[in-house]
Amino acid sequence: SSSKAAVLAMTVSSAKDLAPHGIRVNAVSPALIGPGFMWTRQNELHANSGSPYFATDPEEVAKAKVGGVPMKRLGTTDEVIKAVAFLLSDDSSYTTAFNLVVDGGMSGGLR
Repeated sequence: SSSKAAVLAMTVSSAKDLAPHGIRVNAVSPALIGPGFMWTRQNELHANSGSPYFATDPEEVAKAKVGGVPMKRLGTTDEVIKAVAFLLSDDSSYTTAFNLVVDGGMSGGLR
């Protein structure tokens, strides 16, 4: 979480520095995107971590994660791509120093 905070701080700082030059700087924070190799591998690693916070079965780990998402599903790569496309488009021409959270409501927008 400290590295994510650093990226967000750098996003805001860079956005303020570059705004007078017509350059917008934003961030996208996706969470629980899948299915795919990374989703499967992350669940395997969590299941094998020995942590008391994760089940030992990767499928149970996955179910628990999805159960914690208010929308009760994984996000898709297409949904992340659409978020990025919005920030790159003229529809967001007055948007800078912004972090677009794509997480199905997990963070409550407080990232």
